[in-house]
Amino acid sequence: MDAAPPWLHRALPHDPRPRRLPGVQPLDPADWLRVDEAFGAQMALRDRLVAERPEAVLALLPEAREAALEAMEETASALARLPGYERRADVLNRPDGVAVALDPSDPMAALARMGQADICLMLPGADEYVLAAGALCFPASWTLSQKLGRPLTGVHRPVASYDADLARRVDRLFRGIAAGRPLWRSNALVYTDPALFLPRSEGEGRARGEGTRRYLRSERQCLLRLPRSGAVAFTIHTYLVAVEDLPTAWRSAFDPEPDGAAKRTA
Repeated sequence: MDAAPPWLHRALPHDPRPRRLPGVQPLDPADWLRVDEAFGAQMALRDRLVAERPEAVLALLPEAREAALEAMEETASALARLPGYERRADVLNRPDGVAVALDPSDPMAALARMGQADICLMLPGADEYVLAAGALCFPASWTLSQKLGRPLTGVHRPVASYDADLARRVDRLFRGIAAGRPLWRSNALVYTDPALFLPRSEGEGRARGEGTRRYLRSERQCLLRLPRSGAVAFTIHTYLVAVEDLPTAWRSAFDPEPDGAAKRTA
């Protein structure tokens, strides 16, 4: 049997089965960020990626700097309320004992290393919201540098289900998010490769894992309005569970074709 990666989860905290897109639900602000059983392994990988591959996992357009600083402060404040975290001035101490400097000269690196969730910062554009910054250590078949500066329709290219009608609904959704009233949704994709860092360019073929096990990768995606800058923070907490460990009713909902070919779910 294939060796289980250290960041594998035992179960999902939400039902990953398909819903009508975009499938958002109200979120309790106190439940925005989480710590789970994969914390240690995920954070060790995040630290390594920021140290060794910063150009692949961090990005910040000049116009998003104010939003990035605000996101760093909001994230640090939210995490400091969770068990095991401690805030001391401009340092956030993680549950694993690692101290993260809240450095205003490099806010995206701090955002990447504070908690398990990736974060993308979206700014309003002329017609659509634009991806203006990201701390993306766990991409699921996309590349931050390729999507940076693009509107939402460009970010989602070449997802077939993201048509003009869905684009209009998502744009209305983004513009309607109120400060203090965040939203969340989830998706699900099946892979044979259990890696969390899985970048892929738009024209690149889907990589096939060499293992025999299948893994359900589900992202808990939260949308939060930053009150000062007006940017939307899009956070992504990634869960990875062996398909064989899912409840039978959930397992049957997914296409058996692996490596990202399962239905994107709400």
